[in-house]
Formats: sequence, C-alpha cells, structure tokens
Amino acid sequence: MKKRIIIIGGGFAGLRLARKLSNTPYEVLLIDKYNFHQFQPLFYQVATARLDPSNISFPLRKVFDDVNNVNIRLAEVKGIVPETNTVLTDLGPYTYDYLVLACGAETNYFGNENIQKHAFPMKSTQDAIYIRMNVLQNFEDTYKVSEDDARQGLLNYVIVGGGPTGVELAGALLEMKKHVLPSDFHDMDFSPMNIYLVEAGPRLLSAMSTRSSEKALQYLTKMGVQVMLNTLVKDYDGKWVQFADGKSIRTNTLIWAAGVKGNFIEGLGPECKARGGRIKVDVHHTVQGYDNIFAIGDVSYMETPKYPQGHPQLANVALGQASNLALNLKRKLKGFPPRAYEYIDKGNMATVGRSKAVVDLPRFHFGGFFAWLVWMGLHLILIMGMKNRIQVFINWAAAYFTKNSSLRLIFKPYVRS
Repeated sequence: MKKRIIIIGGGFAGLRLARKLSNTPYEVLLIDKYNFHQFQPLFYQVATARLDPSNISFPLRKVFDDVNNVNIRLAEVKGIVPETNTVLTDLGPYTYDYLVLACGAETNYFGNENIQKHAFPMKSTQDAIYIRMNVLQNFEDTYKVSEDDARQGLLNYVIVGGGPTGVELAGALLEMKKHVLPSDFHDMDFSPMNIYLVEAGPRLLSAMSTRSSEKALQYLTKMGVQVMLNTLVKDYDGKWVQFADGKSIRTNTLIWAAGVKGNFIEGLGPECKARGGRIKVDVHHTVQGYDNIFAIGDVSYMETPKYPQGHPQLANVALGQASNLALNLKRKLKGFPPRAYEYIDKGNMATVGRSKAVVDLPRFHFGGFFAWLVWMGLHLILIMGMKNRIQVFINWAAAYFTKNSSLRLIFKPYVRS
C-alpha cells in the first residue's frame, strides 16, 4: 500500500512540496482552511486597490487537476495525535505515515489585546480586502463628520512595522493620496492626509543591507511618508495610537505589520517549541522528538552553522526547504540517506513606489527604476497561473501609464431582512 503524506498548509512551502511529490508512489493529502493559494508579497496591492484578490490567488484543486496521487481537503486543523499518527480536523480525523507541518505564521501582537482587537492585520487575502474596504469607506465618511478631530482620524493612517510589508504599503497609500484620490474626490482637500510608518528599530528593512535601508528611507521621506524610527507602540483603542514616549496620533486605521509568530500545532511536545511559536527541526526538517513529522516554511526553526538563530522567514527559504524535503522523501523510497538543508541567500528586495525599489544581491546592491523592473519580473514569475500573470502585468502596465486603476469598489456584507 502507498505511504500517506499529509501536508498541513497550502502556502509557498506546502504547495511546492505537494507539487514536487506529484505522480510519485506516495499518497498525498493537502489540508488548508482556504481552497486557494495566496501570493502574500502582493497583499498590499490588493489593500490599495491596485490588484483584484483573484489576481494573486489560485485554486488549489486547479493546480492538481491532472494529478492522481494528490488530494485536497478544505478543513480547519484542531491538532494532532502523534501516538496514533492522526490529524484532527473539523471534517474528522485523518491518519498519516508522514506528516509535514507547513502551516506558516500569523500576526504577532506581542500580547497587546487592545491592538489585536482594533488594528488591521495583513496576513491573508481577506485581511487585504478588509483594509481596502476600510480605506475607501473612510473617505466617504469624511462627508458625514464635521468635527476636525473625527475628520483627522479618518485621514490619518498609521502602519506599524518597517519591514517590506510596511514599506510597500506606506508607499502605495502615499501614491493613492497623490495620484488616485484627487481624481475621485474633486471637492476634497487631501493635504491633511498623513501616512505614518512606525518602526521600533533604528532603521527600515532590517533584514536588508544598510544601503538599501537608507535608500528606502530616502524614497519614502521624499514622497511624503512620515517615518518614525526607534518608536514603540504602547497601545491603541481604535481612535488613538499611544507611543512609549508619551506621544499619540489620532487615527481610525492602524495597520499592524510589526511581526509574526509560527502557527504551532496542538499536540506537539513543548520541547520542540522555539521562540516565536516556531517548531524546532534538524537539518533534514524532522521535528525534534519525532521521526515521521516534518516542518518547513515560516513555522520551521532550523539552526545551522550559517544561521545559528534560524533561517529568515522568507518565501525563498520556504521554497528551498520544500524542494529539499521532497527530495529526501523520494530518497527514502529508495533507501538512500537524507540530504541536509542550508539556505543559499539569493538576495532580497522591496518596492517603495512607482519606479522605486531596492534590491540586495549577494555581491552588490542597487535601487531605482531598474530595481523596480527586477522586482516586477521576479514577482510575475512566482505568481501561480499564466492567466494571473497576464492580468497582473496588464494592471501594472495600465497603472504605470495612467497612475490609476478601476478597482475602488466598496462591497458591504449582505444582511438578510
């Protein structure tokens, strides 16, 4: 009988692994709470009405429509029982021979319940849609208020977290202010609209080179984004952001992009839990304390000589780990020993706005228009589906020449009377 591999999570790591195991002697079951793969690097473009949600999403079943050994289950994982090799879901239990945890990461609010209650996260397509609806509705609501304080709350946007997500979102919102919104609201003064980017550390894009960090800061500052470095957010009640230094900003929209934590699975032993909710694995991706459970992607914590504090939580790492684990599972069928994994840094990049980006490659760094073209090219390659690539390219080309889009639609939830 075929050995069954259950993969929990259809993100970069889980999907790559399932595809690599297609048409092999394994029986593969991919479990995810969504029936589509989400291209996370472009969530911010959905949030700022540059792309449709369907442009960055691809149905999981469509990926495997001609593959007989891979099946999909749309389910919520409740936990696992390693003693009986069982995954517990809201559809019932599933047994496995090998289990792969590729369940990714979720927003980390660092224990602040008020921020968790009132801030907007951006870890899913649904989150990006909520942000888009809120942003667009805010401008409509300015016609309803007469008090300056309430009006300013609708026009101030605070983004917490100076990583790629925060930097890219801040630049996109500022471009909306300059090029898009004035053509929609002819009778509105947008000069009071402020975009704040708050970072607790001393620089933006801390995972990138100092040169790229400084370049991104220069771009954003020149565009008009108010960057606040070495600034710690203490609290947020839905109207006022309170900082550790005693200062505050009035805003109805705080977008939290300040950190993530791994989606630790209930049922694993506490000894395999690393900092940030990640799961400890060895260089073969095997979870500490188990011989048939593996973890890859953002939830995986692997210490190596090159990365003694664990690998960075990047798409390239997730894809590389998935490919290596797929190779090892195939080698297992032939009785060959597994191969150890080590991340080879191929570079990092972030876009700051129209014709502005920064790119770090192993031997050199560059920014500006050419970096922006490189950023676009790589993202087009990584997006699932030729149709999605074409649609994204058309939207980007139209936006480049017109500085506008036609996606600013406000959908309100249907309430049955």
